[in-house]
Amino acid sequence: MGSSSVSGDGEAQLQNTTKAKHGGWITFPFIIATLAGLTLAGGGWLSNLIVYLIEEFHIYSIDAAQINNVVNGCTSLFPVVGAIIADSFLGSFTIIWISSLISLLGLILFLLMATVDGLRPQNCQNNSSLCTAITPSKAQYAMLYLALTLVAVGLGGSRFTMATMGANQFTRAKHQETYFNWYFFTLYLATVASSTAIVYVEDNVSWAWGFGLCIMANVLGLIIFLLGKRYYYIDRPQGSPFTRLAQVIVASFRKKKVTVSSQSPDYYYGDGIQKKIDELPTKSFRLLNRAAVKIEGDILPNGSIAKPWNICTVQQVEDLKTLFRILPLWSSSILLSTSIGIQLSLSVLQALTMDRHLGPHFKFPAGSLLVFSLVSTSICLSLFDHFLWPTCKKIIGRNSTPLQRIGIGHVFNVASMAVSALVEMKRLATAHSHDFQGSVVPLSVFWLVPQLVIVGIGEAFHFPGQVALYYQEFPTSLKSMATAMISMLIGIGFYLSTAVIDLFRRVTTWLPNDINNGKLDNMYWVVAVLGVINFGYYLLCACLYEYKNVETVETDEIDRQTENRL
Repeated sequence: MGSSSVSGDGEAQLQNTTKAKHGGWITFPFIIATLAGLTLAGGGWLSNLIVYLIEEFHIYSIDAAQINNVVNGCTSLFPVVGAIIADSFLGSFTIIWISSLISLLGLILFLLMATVDGLRPQNCQNNSSLCTAITPSKAQYAMLYLALTLVAVGLGGSRFTMATMGANQFTRAKHQETYFNWYFFTLYLATVASSTAIVYVEDNVSWAWGFGLCIMANVLGLIIFLLGKRYYYIDRPQGSPFTRLAQVIVASFRKKKVTVSSQSPDYYYGDGIQKKIDELPTKSFRLLNRAAVKIEGDILPNGSIAKPWNICTVQQVEDLKTLFRILPLWSSSILLSTSIGIQLSLSVLQALTMDRHLGPHFKFPAGSLLVFSLVSTSICLSLFDHFLWPTCKKIIGRNSTPLQRIGIGHVFNVASMAVSALVEMKRLATAHSHDFQGSVVPLSVFWLVPQLVIVGIGEAFHFPGQVALYYQEFPTSLKSMATAMISMLIGIGFYLSTAVIDLFRRVTTWLPNDINNGKLDNMYWVVAVLGVINFGYYLLCACLYEYKNVETVETDEIDRQTENRL
């Protein structure tokens, strides 16, 4: 066995020994409690952001939806940045506590804006939720955007890094799977709690009390996290997979004049790794194979790489090819996130113009409306695991594939946009028949629930399906990118939703500040038609795609079933 293999085994044994002394289930309460606290703090401001911008800063409703989408996009893209920094420089533990502090600073600014009159515009005299008469000053805008930047960076930096650090506490895959189940359950539960309880306090008591609760949850989560430090297995930075992929592109460009060889000995497989003579790089994206071709000066006498940006291993090249093969499928899901971003932000604007009373005394918070999507996703995930997939296995003799689940998610997403258009037609008809422009339409806000439930069901199909696909198809060195791919997908989708809304506001009259005078239903119909076209693109990509690790997945499934019988 080569020297690198021995070295690798020794490092793995040392890591397992370290995890035996640190990590394990003793860390579980600390990490889950931290996740709950930080999620409560983040959901408390994020769920009600549109309402806050309209009521407290008198920002036009469509502009508020735009800002909300940008912030959501940031909280989804920052985890990727946080993961790169954690892998390459600081480690997960440091990223989490620094992000928690940054989030806390942003929440303190929100509390100051809620309590100090000079830090926000004066309230409207008529107390209308659509008041835009008193615009914020440049200093007030600067304070708002600084606070939004801090809380977005803090939430994005800790959310998925917490998932990685928690999984690193366990050495057995079964324990990691159990941890992830609890992680997502806690994430959804805390989000629902913040979107209802804290949002209710903000709407019916005061924004100061709401932000105060967010601060308390953030501080409590940070304290609990730091108290568990002596029990954690703290991972050391190992280098980002993005850097290794970038090295392939740079090395292949530098060797653009090198001829691609058909002989296995001409390629570099790694220090001490012996390969069969017929194991050549794959022929797809053939030009990338140049990055692994050995030329004079690339390899040191001991067999290691002289300059990592001049030559790469064949495995690095194949890893990048895997990413390129899956990119078309990944890109077909961008419009899914875009349409969801459009729907969620505009649904809050619709809710602000509808009757939100439950009985004579309770008024349903507009920002809490999105809870119906979260709850439907959670319920469906539970039903899928315990009923749908086992039934599917009994009827057709095999499990559904990730591509099939993603496809079903596309269908539900299109259906949700169509239902949104129909409901908006009903809302506008009611508003026009009663001449209720600029005030509350006599139509219950719960007319919006079906579209949110349908999109939630779609998420239960396509997001887990994508995670399963990426984890199944990516090589071991890129497994950590599965979550990053989803996070990037959501972030890009929210940014595109901002661009799409801005485009339609500029070229049409569908999206005025008073949506009772607009044609929001046309917006939904356009998104639905685009969804149908995108579904056709997805079907084409899915038909052309070939699974690379089907045998491994089937073997794992057989082993899992055997273990369950025993």
